[in-house]
Amino acid sequence: MPAYTYTAINTTGKRVTGSLEAATLDAAKGSLRGVGYTIVEIKPPSLFEREFNVPFLGRPKPKDMAIFCRQFVSILRAGESLSLVLSMLSQQTENKQLADAIREIQTDVEKGETLAGAMRKHPKEFPPMLTNMVAAGEDSGNLEESFRQMEIYYEKAHHTRGAVKKAMIYPCILLVVMLAVLVLMMTKIIPSFLETFEQLDAELPALTLAVMAVSHWFTKWWYVLFGGIAVVIMLGVLFGRTPEGKHFFGYIARKAPVFGRLTVRSACATMTRTMSLLLGSGLTLLESLDLTAGNMSNIWFADALHTVSSLVSQGWPLAVSLRDTGLFPPMVSNLVRVGEEAGDLQGSLSKIADFYDEEVNDATAKLLSLMEPAIILLMAGFVVIIVLSIFLPMLSMTQAYDQYL
Repeated sequence: MPAYTYTAINTTGKRVTGSLEAATLDAAKGSLRGVGYTIVEIKPPSLFEREFNVPFLGRPKPKDMAIFCRQFVSILRAGESLSLVLSMLSQQTENKQLADAIREIQTDVEKGETLAGAMRKHPKEFPPMLTNMVAAGEDSGNLEESFRQMEIYYEKAHHTRGAVKKAMIYPCILLVVMLAVLVLMMTKIIPSFLETFEQLDAELPALTLAVMAVSHWFTKWWYVLFGGIAVVIMLGVLFGRTPEGKHFFGYIARKAPVFGRLTVRSACATMTRTMSLLLGSGLTLLESLDLTAGNMSNIWFADALHTVSSLVSQGWPLAVSLRDTGLFPPMVSNLVRVGEEAGDLQGSLSKIADFYDEEVNDATAKLLSLMEPAIILLMAGFVVIIVLSIFLPMLSMTQAYDQYL
């Protein structure tokens, strides 16, 4: 089913954004109105907003987990037993790895284990944050609410990740198209023209000679170029899995022009949303910080939160500790300080998360608006160079012919 993105006003009057799956646009509107939302805007995903995932392979994505939590709540609300809920979920879950884990959890639960305890045996599918929320729900007798909160969390995570992916997909497609056009021109079009120029034995402009040299080299050694690119990518992936590589690429992601803004805001949204949820489930501040650190995709922010946890354990306020890391914008530490002083840290974190969710959307839109013309101009520059390399010799020969006449 398609995922519709929406902006709405919830029952408390707060403006919220998110996405939900539905068979049709009318069904999506009905679902939002059913929970009391007033719809401001709702639209289906465009081609570049869709995730190109194979749903039944690999580790579960936030989208998979959001669906799992939503279905869990729906079936549990119908009054079914926990074992039957798990049985039904294992049959209708598309991700094979997640479905297998659910079946094993069902077996453990039927043997008398708690749901959280059974889920902890599958950390690849069920991260510590989810299992802690489930444990809190079992202790309080409100398991449905825990899964409902996790559904909201994973929907937000899916939306944030989707925004970042959307910022990358379109430029990548343009770059692939540009590369394909260049390969076609270098291997087919240019050689046919330049062969004619060589046969005429005329004096060629420097630009034409340079393009000829590149075309000859590319036609003969193209496999070296693409092989080299493949090797560089492979080495980059392997390096990125090492601690040094994670810090190197994480630093680039933070400092890169335009992209850095999106990285920082995405990290702020993830951090504050996760901490708000964990604090609301009854976990201590230190436990919430450690679990949130493990949930950060950029290692610099994960390390920073471990440092914050150490400072807080020594008695430092959370706001001061966040400010001293130098990674989070002043707004984060300032609003956290307000929440600490007012005794409503969870509420402040939730407000910060809502703000940065909107910032991620704005940063994504700005990034796309900048990259699209930049790549088109780059492509146009290559095309102009190639056209001039063909046109200039023709112009020189035409002028020489006119002078001869």
